[in-house]
Amino acid sequence: MLAYTDPSMLLHDGAEGHPEHSGRLRSVLPILEAFGLPMRPAPIAERAALLRVHRASYIDGLESAFEQARARMLMLDADTYVNAHSRDAAYRAAGACVAAVDAVMSGEADMAFCAVRPPGHHAEPETAMGFCIFNNVAVAALHALDAHGLARVAVIDFDVHHGNGTQTIAEQEPRLFFASTHQSPCYPGTGAAEETGLAGNVVNAPLPPGAGSAEWRAVMERRVLPALDAFAPELILVSAGFDAHRADPLAQLALSEGDFAWAAQRLRALALQHCKGKLVSTLEGGYDLPALAGSVQAYLGGLLRD
Repeated sequence: MLAYTDPSMLLHDGAEGHPEHSGRLRSVLPILEAFGLPMRPAPIAERAALLRVHRASYIDGLESAFEQARARMLMLDADTYVNAHSRDAAYRAAGACVAAVDAVMSGEADMAFCAVRPPGHHAEPETAMGFCIFNNVAVAALHALDAHGLARVAVIDFDVHHGNGTQTIAEQEPRLFFASTHQSPCYPGTGAAEETGLAGNVVNAPLPPGAGSAEWRAVMERRVLPALDAFAPELILVSAGFDAHRADPLAQLALSEGDFAWAAQRLRALALQHCKGKLVSTLEGGYDLPALAGSVQAYLGGLLRD
């Protein structure tokens, strides 16, 4: 397994007290080092890769915002900020996921973990939202389909918040399977079970506040994993958000570190079955630092377990 990150992501910070801050990444990096993962620099995503997901007008508008943010922090929406370092961080977060796909598809590694921020799964084609600027995992997925000629790519999202931006892309692309477990009601208010995509390639498994390991594993076993198995992906991408942990302050699910290890093992097994183990994970949410570090450790341990 390879790991991707960049120092610029430690400089992307907003106002004091904002939950999406550089301490999140600082809590994760020692875990990657402890596992001895080879660290790769995150390249800047090419505009062509971003344009598969985002409108040119949106990217151009971001460039203007990034330029203004050299002088002072700006808010793109009520939750999403940019500062003088955010352009580099955002472009490299998406670029890390593209590079990870390239490495896995070339056979350099069978798996990769992208320790990146800002996160991405809320970003829509024309809108930044929910701490997200570029939709990192969607950019990687469409790159895999178009640049590597794959016919079936799957994204599994177990962040506590629904990956609305990724679903928007999947709804327009039948070669892309998207499945999400998330709390409902909760931000951003999307992800009803009835939302299945035009090609039936979207699976949503919403859970009520307070749901814990038993409920979450049940929907994974009954809905998400069978649908993923039936899709038979040639590559699995994971929006690895760890804010469904019971200690997280932004939502009310009650998962434990062991649940993320379990999910990793199940996803790894399906990757070995369908796509020679090819699996790329990218960091999404997780806002209690000890819980985030412990969850990433458990997740990586599950993926690397023999």
